[in-house]
This record gives sequence, structure tokens and C-alpha cells, in this order.
Amino acid sequence: MTRIVLVRHGHVPGIDPERFRGQLNLELTERGLREAQLTATRIAQHWQPAIVYTSPRQRCVATGRLIAQECAVPCLALDDLNDLDYGAWQGKTHEEMRQTYPADYRRWRTLPHLVRFPGGDSLQQLSARVADALRLIVETHPDSSVVVVAHDSSNRALLLQALGLPLSAYWRITQDPCGISEFLVHEDGIVVLRVNDTAHVESIVMRG
Repeated sequence: MTRIVLVRHGHVPGIDPERFRGQLNLELTERGLREAQLTATRIAQHWQPAIVYTSPRQRCVATGRLIAQECAVPCLALDDLNDLDYGAWQGKTHEEMRQTYPADYRRWRTLPHLVRFPGGDSLQQLSARVADALRLIVETHPDSSVVVVAHDSSNRALLLQALGLPLSAYWRITQDPCGISEFLVHEDGIVVLRVNDTAHVESIVMRG
């Protein structure tokens, strides 16, 4: 049985006002670093992971390294955990896209499984990538706890698979900065234990 402790990276520029960050290589903000350190402390206290895997994007690597250091385990990047590629929309604000391409933006918010970003990914491509990453992790660590640090979009895609939900349910799951989700992968299937647990960073959220 493999236990997956799934973490979204800490706060970065472009969360408020929200931008299509995607594969931009953003650094954690000061708030994001505090969130990541609190997350590292909580994971070290409550889980004993064998390894930390991260997306190759800097915000995930920085979050994952803090967790790995606190737990005294290796930290490795996996390309397949990368964020959704928003193509021509990458770096743009949501409000800008809502005003410039109202029909396309509405389709993304209501029928996300029917969207492919111009010059970028579809959710089907993202889902296939993260499934391959999960397969590799489970095959490599069949009897361990593993921390996975990735993005809002890639984490949603993993959780949809774990919950047996279609890609059309993409917006039914929330992934806050440094939120922790957890599921077990064993021979009888997948059991989800928690989704987007943010109790460890609530003091930062309350202060803003």
C-alpha cells in the first residue's frame, strides 16, 4: 500500500488578483515560505515519508525541499507533475480573459473538460501526465508514504482520479496554497482520507 500525501505549493505572485500561472517559474512569496515551513513541520510530525516528489516548477521545488529537509528524506522533481500549460493565456489575469474572450472563458468555468488552451494543454493531457506520475510513484514505493508537491490543476486532476470523478467535476475540488490531501493506493483500489486540509496554515490565512 502506498500512502500519498498530496500538497499544493505555497503562496506565489498571481494568486490575487488571479492569473493563469501554469508553467511560469514563480518564486514563493514571504507568505508562501511561511506556509511551506508550517506544512513541513506538520508533515514531519504526522507522517514518515520515504521521499518527496515535486513538479519541476520552482514554487513546488522550494516547498518540497523544506518538507524533505524537515523529514530528512530525498526530494526529486518529476516532469509529469508539471502544471497545466495555459498556452496563450499564460500570465494573463482571469479578468482580462473574461473581458477579452467571454465565451471561451465561460466554457473554461463551466465545461472545463471541453477546453484546450490555444498553444497549450487540455485537461485530458494533464490527467494523463499526472496518472503516469502516480503510476511511477506507486510502482517505486509500494509500501511507503510519499509526499507529492504539485499545483492546483495537477492536484485536482489526481484527486479526480482518486475519487473516480470525471474531468467535468474539475471545479468541485478546491486546492488552497499548502493544502494537504491524502489517499491510499492499494490492491483493492484507492481510498481518499482528506482533501485540502489547511488547519496548519490557518493562522497565516487569518492574518492575510
